[in-house]
Amino acid sequence: MNIDWVALGSVFGVSLLATVTIAGLFVLGLVGLSKQEIASAQGGSAVLARTSAYLCFALCAVAVSFGIYLIVT
Repeated sequence: MNIDWVALGSVFGVSLLATVTIAGLFVLGLVGLSKQEIASAQGGSAVLARTSAYLCFALCAVAVSFGIYLIVT
């Protein structure tokens, strides 16, 4: 049995980077939603916080969908 260690390390690195990126985007979305709630409780408008949160969630959905597409094809 012959293991290609370079390919294994490459797959590990890319999957680690993708996991950290998607989790980070999701956390930024949650932070944006919490900022929106705080701003609306203080009587202000939080359109930017809500929009950025929805954008982060959309990017997460696109990344997950692309991953599923790669697995299926």
